[in-house]
Amino acid sequence: DNAKKYIESGHHGGKGSECHKAAVVGDTVGDPFKDTSGPSLNILIKLCSTVSIVFSGLIVAFNLMNLL
Repeated sequence: DNAKKYIESGHHGGKGSECHKAAVVGDTVGDPFKDTSGPSLNILIKLCSTVSIVFSGLIVAFNLMNLL
C-alpha cells in the first residue's frame, strides 16, 4: 500500500505507469497473504520459545554443556 501511494504521488512514472500497475497487483495479492500469515507466524514464534525453554532446561538438568 505504501509503495502504491508513493508511486501515485508522482514517483516512478506516477499513476497509470507500469510500476503503478505492478504495485496495485502486489497490494492486491499481498494483502490476503499478510492477513493469513500473521496468526501462523504468531504460533511459530510461541513454539520456538517453548522449545528453547524446554531444551535449555534439559541441558541444565543433564549437564550437557560439556557436549556442546
